[in-house]
Amino acid sequence: MIITKQYRCIHSASCLCTKGHLTEEVIFLVFNQLSWNPKLVATLSCVCKWFDDLAKRVLWKEFCKTRAPKMMLDLQSSGSHSIDGNWRALGKLLIYCSGCDKGGFYNNIHIPGHFVYKTRFSKTSGKSFLLPECKTDILYVSDPCEHLDQGDEGDVGFFRGIFKSFAASKVRKLLINRSAPLHPTGVCPYCKAKWWNMLQAKMIPASARSRLGAYGDSIEYCVCLNGHVLGICTLLPLSDTDDASEE
Repeated sequence: MIITKQYRCIHSASCLCTKGHLTEEVIFLVFNQLSWNPKLVATLSCVCKWFDDLAKRVLWKEFCKTRAPKMMLDLQSSGSHSIDGNWRALGKLLIYCSGCDKGGFYNNIHIPGHFVYKTRFSKTSGKSFLLPECKTDILYVSDPCEHLDQGDEGDVGFFRGIFKSFAASKVRKLLINRSAPLHPTGVCPYCKAKWWNMLQAKMIPASARSRLGAYGDSIEYCVCLNGHVLGICTLLPLSDTDDASEE
């Protein structure tokens, strides 16, 4: 059963919400029929603060549960009733590749962010991104989103992910024990929280290179305070990747 919160819309004097609107139960049923279409959920969020709150509490949660049911069940199996950083942030992480701007890890390229139709997330792949002392943590990582022929940088791949119960993870504890600094200006593109650079913290294992099919010295990723992972790498040509796997 959905518990309705009482909100008075303060979007604008002309907003139709001031004259009454559909109940949460009706909107829930409508979006259920629409298969929790993320573009429509995002559009509804822009109407007013009441709809934005409904989307964050209910609609994005249902979208995530529909898009990645096993992953969502696992992320909540520790007893938590919400995902770190909120459901809207996680919904965006599932379907949005953030790209990169000039001045970042790759100084000479700009790749705009874009939506992706479908991405596979795997906690088996996530094990390759954890140091041996952190192997009991659970991290879901996506397959790389490939951006080919980026000039001198070659083929670039972006990956993203999320930790289960990051606040209690060994990765977070190790970052704190090593006094790893938070980035002074950078924020997570999904939840706007500050993040740690795992390359600077020397916490990227060699197994990440093999999992990504990437050059070993070109992998960088960050982890935000809510456990969202955002990374970039230079991908090996397919023939080189095959040779490496045979070795």
